[in-house]
Amino acid sequence: MGTDRVKKVCIIGASGKLGQYMVRHALERGYEVVGVCREQSVPKLAAFEGRITVVPGPTNDPEVIRRAVEGCDGVLTVLVPWGVRQYASGTAQAVLDHARPGARLVFSCGWHITRDGKDVYARTFKAGLRVATWLGRLARVIEIDDQVEACRRVFASDTRWTVVRGSSLEEGASQGLPVWSRHVGDPVLASDLTRRVDFALFMVEALTDDTLIQEAPAIVGCLSPSALAHGDEARRG
Repeated sequence: MGTDRVKKVCIIGASGKLGQYMVRHALERGYEVVGVCREQSVPKLAAFEGRITVVPGPTNDPEVIRRAVEGCDGVLTVLVPWGVRQYASGTAQAVLDHARPGARLVFSCGWHITRDGKDVYARTFKAGLRVATWLGRLARVIEIDDQVEACRRVFASDTRWTVVRGSSLEEGASQGLPVWSRHVGDPVLASDLTRRVDFALFMVEALTDDTLIQEAPAIVGCLSPSALAHGDEARRG
């Protein structure tokens, strides 16, 4: 899908830090933008008043998503594993069910998601993930396993999807489009650090990059030491 075919974009989770960066990138490209966020988070989008359409409501509500994605050429979705009510998988399923046929669907998650089991994780990463999963379940705050389920549903679909797997994130000015690999464990990803604004940039760029259709790129900042050291091997969107 070329840029001339993307006119209207829905951003699900628009009020968060990543979502707001995606809104800015989308507006800079001249897209018509529809943002979805919980009703209590609508004030966070005040800076975009008059420039975007906001659909308030839970992102795992199929009716909210149906209204928001109507007529959209692309849907950018932040898969957030809040609570213990299948929020991430409910959001993903609603997008898969209601996005128009042929729309580009781009989802965000972390490196812990694996598509084919070929990712290689450090022991410290796996230990930290186990602790976060246990604590999140105990406190009933996050449900990491549900994000895994959300991505499983996306991977199994026949839609034009991309799942962007982000490294650790930091704030700061844009460094440019991140580099990526199909598998965590690739030396190019070793720095495990990306600017949040550039994670958002990769998401928006994926809308018009057909080489990323049905790919799950793991990304890292293009100026990170590992990206610079292995630049000849890196993929750049």
